[in-house]
Amino acid sequence: MQTFEELKRKLSATEDMRSVVRTMKSMAAVNIRQYEKAVESLGDYAEVVEMGLSVLLKEKSAVGEGFAHTGKGIGAALFGSDQGMCGQFNENVITFMEKHLSDMGLERRDINVLALGMKAAGILKTKGFAVDERHEVPASVNGINESTRKIWMKILQWRSESGIGEVYLFYNQPKSKAAYDPVSVRLLPIDKKWLDLLLERKWESRSIPLFTMNWDELFGALLRQYLYISIYRAFAESLNSENAARLSAMQVAEKNIEERIAELTSQYNLQRQGSITSELLDIISGFEALSTQSR
Repeated sequence: MQTFEELKRKLSATEDMRSVVRTMKSMAAVNIRQYEKAVESLGDYAEVVEMGLSVLLKEKSAVGEGFAHTGKGIGAALFGSDQGMCGQFNENVITFMEKHLSDMGLERRDINVLALGMKAAGILKTKGFAVDERHEVPASVNGINESTRKIWMKILQWRSESGIGEVYLFYNQPKSKAAYDPVSVRLLPIDKKWLDLLLERKWESRSIPLFTMNWDELFGALLRQYLYISIYRAFAESLNSENAARLSAMQVAEKNIEERIAELTSQYNLQRQGSITSELLDIISGFEALSTQSR
């Protein structure tokens, strides 16, 4: 049976843990909001880029040089996490990628993988994937730009040195405040159906848009912006999902801690009551003994 002091120490340690969990919950909730705002802002930027591409495609419907299918190799950028305490976040997106590749008739050895997140990179290696490069995920919205640039440089290296023509992004996409689903996006080659939709898009204003730059240069620049947006969005939504997973895990942890505190408090109170009762009995026994002697 645990002593009174042991229960007191355990209760204090558990209450400290509850404080840590509540802090992590608050941080996750704040992070979710900043990534949501980043995606919302990105949507406005993407709209402007698509409008520009639509105008150009009406002049000449063709894919800019450097964005067509230039090789037979396949590359994949998988967005995971650096930190734990987010449930099956990494496992879910990796399992999804495995199934996606299997449906395409590909084996693990058939693709080059860029792992975003050290936790995810470790799992990929244990599963037999060839991790070409690994990077830490940014800790805030401010770090996404630099991380996006690194991924883009790696993709250009793949295309120029490794003959990779197809590039996919695999990441978790938020569905609610505490839920997410893994998704895949084909980054390259550019989707011809998407370009056709932009070509058919109507210009809402009566003012006819004009441009003076060389068509190929401007088209290539806008496509690079589109690819940048796709990578940035994958980062922001993955980080949003990671924090949603962590929030959910912390909510479960907090519930378990509350139950543990209630259990320890009950045991502590019983021990304390037993100790008080024992002391009272000792006092009464001593009083009775003294009363008997005085007679």
